[in-house]
Amino acid sequence: MKPLADFEFPSDRRGFLRRAVRLEAITIAYLLSVLVLFGLVYDGTQIIKAELVEVGLSLTAPIAFLVAQPFRERSPSVQFPYGFHRVVSIAFLVASVGLVALGAFLFLDSGLSLIQVHRPTIGSIEVFGRVIWRGWLFLPILVWSVVPAVFLGRAKAEPSRRLHDKVLYADAEMNRADWKTGLTAILGILGIALGFWWADSLAALLISFNILLDGGKNLRACVFDLMDRVPHRVDDAAVEALPARIATELKKLDWVRDARVRLREAGHVFLGEAFVAPVHHRDLMPRVAEARDRLLRLDWRLHEVVIQLEEGATDEAGSS
Repeated sequence: MKPLADFEFPSDRRGFLRRAVRLEAITIAYLLSVLVLFGLVYDGTQIIKAELVEVGLSLTAPIAFLVAQPFRERSPSVQFPYGFHRVVSIAFLVASVGLVALGAFLFLDSGLSLIQVHRPTIGSIEVFGRVIWRGWLFLPILVWSVVPAVFLGRAKAEPSRRLHDKVLYADAEMNRADWKTGLTAILGILGIALGFWWADSLAALLISFNILLDGGKNLRACVFDLMDRVPHRVDDAAVEALPARIATELKKLDWVRDARVRLREAGHVFLGEAFVAPVHHRDLMPRVAEARDRLLRLDWRLHEVVIQLEEGATDEAGSS
């Protein structure tokens, strides 16, 4: 089996990988700065509690990406003949479960506070000899928690597609959507300032609901991929076209009467089988080897294709 060190990412993708690693490291440092700032002014309000949880959970995707990166570069072994491509998906699966669990807890907690008519009391703090309402300090921190995140999300979008990395893409999507939770929190703080007590719990309820949606979407994608679902594009919006391309390429060969293809995703690479019905049985061994090499040149993500000869192959869902 081809060593992953030589295959994992071709030379023209390594630049995108280095950029992704750099962006994830910057993201972690940035989110930690947000957590520190929130921690300095936190006073127990539901809004800021929800933001703290949301920012803390946002750390899971970049940490999962960076921690898993050295492992997926390992070569296959006797115990793991297919390599370690899926280690990122497994790491993100664990993170997604945590996202759903904490999002559900926060949603129930915020809902209970709303039902119990919990009135927030945002106190004051002395800054450079002046007493300032904490709510005004929350606003610039909330802006800081949103604006850089949106730009980081946009910067990660291209590397995630170029690397076919669904964890990186999910992280980019969460970063780009952070303006929604940030705006919700800002409106909640302004609502409290205007005397609307329910703005605290309502804003926290909306933020936690957004956490639940993100967690549920990511969890669904992780589970389906680990169940060897038909390969999908990195944005999960449509079925991947590669199986159909492989079948079309095989049918172009003069010795192939029919072909169907079955692929599965292993992290960001594809492995699978091609079932080929030959026109004749002359010189099939070299023809099969040539066809396999030809297929592997179709797409850098295609790691391994096993060509199996059979008497009659008909088109099925996997090749259309």
